Amino acid sequence: MATASTTKGGDLLDRLKAQGVVRLGIAGEIPFGYIDKNGDMTGEAPELAKVIFKRLGVDRVQPVPTEFGSLIPGLNSQQFDVVAAGMYVNPERCEQVIFSDPDYQMLDSFIVRKGNPKGLHDYKDVVEKKARFATGTGYAEIQYAVDAGYDEGDILIVPDQVAGLNAVEAGRVDVFAGTALTTREVVKKSAKAEATKAFAPLVDGKPHVDGGAFAFRLTETNLRDAFNVELRKLKKSGELFRILKPFGFTEAEMTDLTAKELCGG
Repeated sequence: MATASTTKGGDLLDRLKAQGVVRLGIAGEIPFGYIDKNGDMTGEAPELAKVIFKRLGVDRVQPVPTEFGSLIPGLNSQQFDVVAAGMYVNPERCEQVIFSDPDYQMLDSFIVRKGNPKGLHDYKDVVEKKARFATGTGYAEIQYAVDAGYDEGDILIVPDQVAGLNAVEAGRVDVFAGTALTTREVVKKSAKAEATKAFAPLVDGKPHVDGGAFAFRLTETNLRDAFNVELRKLKKSGELFRILKPFGFTEAEMTDLTAKELCGG
């Protein structure tokens, strides 16, 4: 029988231990969470989840692939137990789910033609130079461009960073905006395009650094708190960086940001 104390913060952790498996919602986005060419689940979030859940007494992780926009609804309708997709923590999402503290922080960057002929270094440049602008479906970068004065109706929305690179190389757009990590990884093999230096977008006139984290149902504070304890140990020991490094993360993307800060206090 569940005791009053476990019921108060949710009993999901106890149930997961009993089952020996946790279902992870992933969104097929490299390098955050995806199925590789061998059909195996990988990415920074699933690999980190494997380590943390093992320490919490849950030996197996099972992927549940879905669209990015379906992650929070899927979590709340019990299709999976936790979102492991490197999801950015923001106040709107914090009303629907609870987040662990971020396991990484991230700046933005642009994909532009080699030599950056239009001199595009931030969203203000895109607006002032009337650049043709693209970004990805459901990306935070849409709002950053709009906040800088770009007309949302003029934004070309493409499925992902590969489609963004193709649009820049083909000359359909001048610039594609994404995370510093995805842009620098995708341009590595390109002869025509490059990634700009990472920068912080402005939110309410102040430079803003994003942080990605795991999401849990609002009632499951016990599981979230236990997850955070293990995450903090991994940060302290340096093991977190060792887990994330193969996916293109650098020391600059390690963070002490908290979910509370990113949720707006």
